[in-house]
Order: sequence, then C-alpha cells, then structure tokens
Amino acid sequence: MPPASKATAKKSKKTSTALWNRPGFLIRRLHQIHCALFAEETPDANITPVQYSLLSTLQEHGELDQNSLSHRIGLERTSVAEVLPRLEDRKLIERKRSELDGRIRLVALTTEGQTLLDAMSAAVARAHARTVEALSPAERKELIRMMTLLVQADTSERAPLLKQR
Repeated sequence: MPPASKATAKKSKKTSTALWNRPGFLIRRLHQIHCALFAEETPDANITPVQYSLLSTLQEHGELDQNSLSHRIGLERTSVAEVLPRLEDRKLIERKRSELDGRIRLVALTTEGQTLLDAMSAAVARAHARTVEALSPAERKELIRMMTLLVQADTSERAPLLKQR
C-alpha cells in the first residue's frame, strides 16, 4: 500500500465533527471547492463546470439529441434545456430540429465552441489537478477509481446517466 500523503496523514480539529464523517457533506464541499478552483482558473471563459461538461461531451461524441446529451452528463433534461439557450446565444453550440423526427432537437458544437474548449484546456486541467493536489499520485488514482465505482454502481433513476458501451 502506498504511503499516505501529508494531508491524509495528519488529522485536524476541523475534521472531528460528525459532518466530516458524512459522504454527502464531503462530496458537496469538494464540489464547491472544485467549482471555485474552476472559476479561478477560467475567469475569462464565463463557463460553468456544467456548461464545460456539456460542451466537452459534444466535442467527444459529436451531434447529440438533447435527451442523450442530458443522460451522458447525468443532468435532468429540463436543466439541459435551460443551459442550451445561453450557449447558443454565445454561438458555442447550434441546435436544429431532426430531419427524421421534428420533435427532436439536435445539438452540435460550433467552431467557436471548439475554439473555447481548446483555449480552456490547460486551465481546466489545472483546476482538476488543484482539486486533488493534497493527494499523492496513487491516492488520486484511487479516489477516481472509487468515485467511478460508486457512480457506476447506481442503477436507480435518481440521477440517470447513460451507461458507456
């Protein structure tokens, strides 16, 4: 087993309360910390982590219908429907009706969206690295492995996520 990092080796008084033994509290705090680091690293982009996830999913998978897009990032369709107009207004995505089924809206990354993702790449990588910088490299891999395990183990419809094939 790899040696613990300095941060995990020492206990502070701050972690002695019941809250620090609750996964939900810790996950929420870590999310808040990551969002703050993301904002610090990408101040000129005017993009939230959710918007970045949406744009990078379109970059990876190409044009998607709104329902598939919401499932790929684990966000409710109504939330995606609220975010898309803002990204469309900024010309980062384009939406159009499906030629096969007019009820379906297709979403695609634009050249401007791709340019923004390219420009943000290093800053986003720094935000992710800063989020876990208190951990050793082995602990970082283990954290990602355990979080992935928990997310993939959820078979409920509480927070649907399209399973990778």
